[in-house]
Amino acid sequence: MTNYFAKEIKDILTDLKTNDSAGLSQDEVKNRLREYGYNKLDAKSKKTFLQMFFAQFKSFMIIILLIAALISGVVGIMEGEGLLDAFVILGILILNALVGAYQERKAESSLEALKNMASPEAKVLRDGMIMEVPTKELVPGDIVILETGSLIPADLRLMEAINLKVQESSLTGESVPVEKQTEILDMEDVPLGDRVNMAFSTGIVTYGRGRGIVVATGMKTEVGKIANLLQQTVDTETPMSKRLEQLGKILGIAALVICAVIFTVGVLYGNSVLQMFMTAVSLAVAAIPEGLPAVSTIVLAIGVQRMVKKNAIIRTLPSVETLGSATVICSDKTGTLTQNKMTVVEAYVNHKRDRINRANPASVLDDEESRLLSIAVLCADARSRINEDGGIDFTGDPTETALLDFGILYGVHKDDAEKEHPRITEIPFDSERKRMTTVNKLSENNTRINVKGGLDEVLSVCDKINVRGEIRSLDNKDMELIRKANEEMANSALRVLAMAYRDLLDAPGDVRIGEIERDLVFMGLLGMIDPARPEAVKAVEKCNTAGIRPVMITGDHKTTALAIAKQIGIFRTGDKAITGTELEKLSEEDLRNNIAEYSVYARVAPEHKVRIVKAWQSHDEVVAMTGDGVNDAPALKQADIGAAMGIVGTDVAKGAADMVLTDDNFATIVSAVEEGRRIYDNILKAIQFLLSTNVGEIFLLLITSVLNLGLPLLPIHILWVNLVTDSLPALALSMDPAEDNIMMRKPRKSKKRLMTKGLIFRVVYQGVMIGALPLAAYLIGLRDGGLILGQTMAFATLMFAQLVHVRNLHSNKKSSLAISPLENIPLIGAIAASAGLAFIVLLIAPVREAFHLTVMDGRHWIIVAVLSFIPILVVDIFKILKINYTKDEEYE
Repeated sequence: MTNYFAKEIKDILTDLKTNDSAGLSQDEVKNRLREYGYNKLDAKSKKTFLQMFFAQFKSFMIIILLIAALISGVVGIMEGEGLLDAFVILGILILNALVGAYQERKAESSLEALKNMASPEAKVLRDGMIMEVPTKELVPGDIVILETGSLIPADLRLMEAINLKVQESSLTGESVPVEKQTEILDMEDVPLGDRVNMAFSTGIVTYGRGRGIVVATGMKTEVGKIANLLQQTVDTETPMSKRLEQLGKILGIAALVICAVIFTVGVLYGNSVLQMFMTAVSLAVAAIPEGLPAVSTIVLAIGVQRMVKKNAIIRTLPSVETLGSATVICSDKTGTLTQNKMTVVEAYVNHKRDRINRANPASVLDDEESRLLSIAVLCADARSRINEDGGIDFTGDPTETALLDFGILYGVHKDDAEKEHPRITEIPFDSERKRMTTVNKLSENNTRINVKGGLDEVLSVCDKINVRGEIRSLDNKDMELIRKANEEMANSALRVLAMAYRDLLDAPGDVRIGEIERDLVFMGLLGMIDPARPEAVKAVEKCNTAGIRPVMITGDHKTTALAIAKQIGIFRTGDKAITGTELEKLSEEDLRNNIAEYSVYARVAPEHKVRIVKAWQSHDEVVAMTGDGVNDAPALKQADIGAAMGIVGTDVAKGAADMVLTDDNFATIVSAVEEGRRIYDNILKAIQFLLSTNVGEIFLLLITSVLNLGLPLLPIHILWVNLVTDSLPALALSMDPAEDNIMMRKPRKSKKRLMTKGLIFRVVYQGVMIGALPLAAYLIGLRDGGLILGQTMAFATLMFAQLVHVRNLHSNKKSSLAISPLENIPLIGAIAASAGLAFIVLLIAPVREAFHLTVMDGRHWIIVAVLSFIPILVVDIFKILKINYTKDEEYE
C-alpha cells in the first residue's frame, strides 16, 4: 500500500486525479464507485436460519439419538406399531434445534439495532461546491471538509489543518486527541499513532478544522485491515459445549456397549432376536438423556433473556456459561474501566493543592479559586448544551470540555460567563506556543487577558503571582513550589494546565502575541484525568474475591494506566506493568512463562492484545476480553468470551464479540459472570436430575433382562418419561436462585470434567434408587395381574418418583423440607403440569391404550404413591449423614 504520509500533497492530487479547489465531478464519482465499491466494511457473510438450524445437529449425542430414531422407526414398522417412537425422538431434536437457531437469530437482530453510531453523511467538495453526501458514497480522491465534531469517514491525507485535533482512541487506544499537521513525514515506517498528517476512519475531530483527500475507503482503510484480520481468527469452543460433547460420547458408547450385552444375554436365554432387538433399542433410548440437549439449550436461552435485562446481549447461547468459567478478564482502559471523559480532579491555587470533591463540591469559593475557574471557562472553545433528557452534552476538545464541566460543577456556565464577559479577541492554541489566549471584557472600561497552556509555556510569559489576593513578583521560591506541585500532579497521571491573566484598563490595540502574552499574573494549576468508573472499583473487587484475575490492556501511556489500575485495584503489590515496546522484545515462550506477573499492559497495538490473550490461554485459562475500539476486535475474537461496548463500541468490535454490553459498564461483565455461574450450577442440577432417571431406567432394564423377568418398560414409556415428564421440572430448575457464596468461590477449571466425583456418586445412588422403586412396583404388578399391570405400575412409579425427587435437587446439603417451594415458583408449576400429563396417560382410555397400559385399582395406586415418596426420605438421610457430596467438588 502507498505510504501517503510520506508523499507531497501535489503528488497525491496527481496520483488520484483530483483537484484541490474543485474536487471530483459527479460523473467521476460514479466511475470510482464502480471501481472501488462503497465505503463500508465487508460484513462477514451471515448464517441463514437454516444453517443455524442444521448447526445444532453436530454433537455426538444428537447423532446417536438420530440413529436411535431410525432404528425405532424400523422396529416400529416390523412390529406393526407404526413410527410414533421415531417421531417423538425426532420431534424433541427438532424443537432443540429450533430453539438454538431462534436464539442466535434473535441476538443478531438485537445487535442490528445498535448500529446507529456512525455519522451517515460527510461534507465533501465536488464540482467546486461543498455538499453533504452519505459516507458510503465517498471514493478515493474526494476532498473532505472537517470541522469540530466531524466523524472521519475514510482514511484521509490532510491537506489543511487549522489547530486540528482528532480523537483516535477507537483505533489506537490513545485517550488524548492527536494534534494534526500537513507536513510530509519523510520516513518509510511510521507507527499508526504517529502519522500526524493522516486522519483515519472512525476518528472524531475534537478541535479546529481542516481538509483532507480520501486515500482509502472500505476494507482498504486501517479499520478495514483490522476487520479483515478478524476473518483469520479461529473461533474458540466454549467449556459447556466441550463438556456436553464429552458427556454425549461417553453416554453414546455406554449405550452401544449395554445394548450389545443385553442383546447377547437375551438371545442366549432363548428370547426372539426381534424381541431382544426391541429391548436393546429401549436401553439405548434409556441410556441417553434425550431431554438434555433441549433442556440445556432452553436453560441457556432463559439465561440470555435474563442477561438482556441486565444490559448484556449474548450472541451465542454457550457464551453465558463460558462467562461463569472465566478466570481472566482482559479489559481495555479507555471507556471501559474509565468514563472516557476527561475530568478536573485537582486544583493548585494559593500554593495549595486541593482534590475536587465532585460528590459534594464547596458551596463558596474564595476570590482566587473563582478567578482560576473563570479563566478556565472563558479561555476555551468547547461548547455545552442541554440535551433532551435534561443532561449536558459537550462538543470540542476533551481537555476543554473538562474545564467546562468543572465550571458547571460550581455553577459557572460558559454561555452565561461569555454573556457577562464577551470575548473581544483571541490567539488560538498552536503546537509551538502550547498556549491559548482570549481577551474578554471585564467591565465597561476594563478587559482581562486569560491564558491557559503547559506550565513551562505559561510561566515563560508570567512575572507575577496572585497568592490570597496579593499580587507580587514571581520569585524562585514560588517557581520551586509551582514546579513541585506540577511534578506531583503529573506523577499521579494527571494532565496539568496552567492558568494566568492580566487586567487592562481598555481593549488592547495590538493583538500581536508578543504584546498580549507578556507580564502575566500566574493564577494556578488544574489537573485532570479520565477517571475510573465508580462501579468498576466494586466490580474489580468482586473479581478478586471470585478468583478472577483482572488485567488492563490499553494503548494509553504507562503512567496513566498504572494510576487508574492502582485506583481500581487491578495493580497490586508485586504486580508488574509492561509497554508494547517491551512486549515486542519478549519471545512467545518468555511471554507465556511470565504472563501471570503482568497486570497492566500500556501502549500496545492490536497484535499485542492477541498475543496476551493467547499467552493466558496457553495456561488453560478461560479468558474474557472487554473493549470498545476497532483495535480490540482481534483480541475479542480470539478470547473465549469477547464483550464489546454497545454505546461507544464500533461495529467491528460488536461483530467480533460474543456479548455486547448495552450500558458500556465494566460492572455488567461481572454480573454476567455471576449469571453464568448460576446457570452452570442449575444446568448441573438438570443433568443430575435427568441422568438419575437414565441410570434408574438402565438399572431397571438391566436387572430384568439379566434375570429374564420380561420388559418392564416399552420404548414409548421411556421416551415419555425422558422427554415429557422429566423435561419440564428439569427446565424449571434453571430458575433456582444463585447460592449465597456464588461469587466467593474459585472459577471452575475449563479442563475439569463435567461429571465430578460428587456428581457421579449422586447420579449413581439416586439412579439406583429411582430404578429400584419401579422395579418393586413392576414385580408387584407382574405377580398380581401380569405383564401389562406390571408395566403400568412401573411406568407410574417412575414418573411420580421423579417428580418428588426433583425437590431434592435444590441443594446438596440442605434438606428439601427446609427449602421453601416458593423460592422457585416455576418448578411448582412444572411439577403440577407433568403430574397432570401423567394422569392423562394413566386415566384417559384412548391415551392409555396407545401407551399399552391397563387400569390400576385403589390398592395398586396406594402402592405407587408410597413408593413415589421414598426419594425424599432416602436423599434427606444422605444429607443428614453428610454423604450427599464429596470434598472434591468446588461448589456447595
